[in-house]
Amino acid sequence: MTEHIPPKLQFNTLEEMRGAAVTYHQKGERAVARDIYRAYLSRNPKDAAMWSNLGALFRAEKNFPLAVVCQRRALQLDPESDTVLNNAANAHFDAGEPEKALDLRRRALKKNPGHAENWSSLGKYLRALGRHQEARTELEKALKAHPNDPELHIQLSFALLSLGDYQGGFTEFDWRWKGDEISLPDLPVPQWKGQDLTGKTLLVTPEQGFGDTILMARFLKGVQDLGASIRLSVKPPLRRVFDGLAGVDSFALTNSDIQGCDYWSPMMDLPRYLGTTLKTLPAPTKLAVPKDSTDRASTILAPYRDTFNVGVLWSGSVTYRANHKRSFSHQQFLQLADIAGVQMFSLYKGPLAEAFNSDGTSCVILDAASSDRDFADSAALIDQLDLVITMDSAIAHVAGSVGAKVWNLLHSEAYWLYEPFSDHTPWYPSMRLIRQEKSGDWDSVFAGLHADLEKLVTQHG
Repeated sequence: MTEHIPPKLQFNTLEEMRGAAVTYHQKGERAVARDIYRAYLSRNPKDAAMWSNLGALFRAEKNFPLAVVCQRRALQLDPESDTVLNNAANAHFDAGEPEKALDLRRRALKKNPGHAENWSSLGKYLRALGRHQEARTELEKALKAHPNDPELHIQLSFALLSLGDYQGGFTEFDWRWKGDEISLPDLPVPQWKGQDLTGKTLLVTPEQGFGDTILMARFLKGVQDLGASIRLSVKPPLRRVFDGLAGVDSFALTNSDIQGCDYWSPMMDLPRYLGTTLKTLPAPTKLAVPKDSTDRASTILAPYRDTFNVGVLWSGSVTYRANHKRSFSHQQFLQLADIAGVQMFSLYKGPLAEAFNSDGTSCVILDAASSDRDFADSAALIDQLDLVITMDSAIAHVAGSVGAKVWNLLHSEAYWLYEPFSDHTPWYPSMRLIRQEKSGDWDSVFAGLHADLEKLVTQHG
C-alpha cells in the first residue's frame, strides 16, 4: 500500500519505510513524511511510537483534532511510554482540553518526577485552568530541584503575574531570554538593569506584539522621570498613534537612531525597575488620534448616526501560535444582527478577510478596517463607536487606551493581564472581561452577549 508515496520513495522493508518517515519528519518535509506514515501505519497499525510521531506532525501543522486522535491511538497501544504521554499531553492542551492534558502530565510526572519539562508543563496546565496559586506552589517546588531551568522560571513568572505579584513576576520573567523562544537583541550598548539614569539616554525596544507595546508604553513617563532621555524604537503601524507619547523624547526608526544611547531596555522590563504594583499602575497609554484619521472615521460612520454602532473583531494575527484558542468564526457575530438599532463594523484586517467577504457576512457587518493605514486609523474609528466587542488582541488594547467601552471576550486560558479579577482589569478601566466558562465554548459566550447587548442598547436609547 504505497500508492501515496512519491515514486522515487519505494521501500523494501517496513523498517526502511519507518526510518524514512522519521527522517523526512525531522527534516521538516511534513507532506512527504505524512504520506510515508500513512503507508507504514496501514501495514503496521500497532506501532505506538509512529502514531505518536504522526500526532506530533499534525500538532506542528496546527491540525489539533487529528493530533489528538493519533495520540489516543498511541496511548491505547503503549500507555506507559514517556514519549507518548508527553506528546499526548501536548496535543490535548493545544486542542483546548487542559483537564485531559493535566491528567496525562501527572501520569508522566509519576513515572518521571525528575524531568523538568514535566513540571513546567504541569505549571502551564494549572495556569490554564485558573489554578494559579497551585501552579506557583508546584513550580517553586520544582525549582528547588531544577534551579536553572528557564521554562520553570518563565511559567512561575506568569503564575505570579496572574496572582498580581508584579515584582516577583517581572523579576522571574527575565528568564525568558534564556528559554528557546526569544533571544536578546545584539545591540551596541549595555542593557539597563536599574542603573542610575540621570543624564543618560535609554533606548526602549518592543519585544512582543503590538498589543503589548501599547500596554507597556504607559511606563515610559515613569522611567523618564528617573532622569533619562527616552528614545523609543517603534514600528510603522504605531508611529502616528504614538505621536507626542508621554515619556518619549525621540523615536528610533532605523539602526542609525541607536547611536548616542547609553543603555537599552525591553519594554516588558520597565514595570520591574519602577517597582510597579497593582496599586501603583499608571493610567493607560494616551494615544494620538490625527485629524485625518478622525475625518476618515466620521465619513465611515456618517450614514449611521442614528444607530448603536459596535466594532467587532474575531481574530488576531494568524501567526500567533495560540490564535486558534483566542479566536472564533466571524459568523458568531451574526447572532447579534437581529438586535434592533444595532450596526456592526468589522475591525479585522488580515488574511481572514477573504472568508468574511466571500460568504456575504460583510453585507451585514460592514468592513471598516481593510483600508486602515495604521493604528491611528483604528483608534479614531474606535473612539467614535458606541461599543467594541473583541477577542483579546491589539484592538482590545487600543480600545482600552482611548477609553472606549470595550467587551473583551477571553478564552479559558486568558493572558496574565486579565487576572486576578474575573470581570475587569485595573490596566484598562473601560474594559469589561467576558470569559469562557468551558474551554472552546464560544456559543455560550455569544448567547450571553445577545442579552447584554440588547440591554445596553435599550439603556442607550
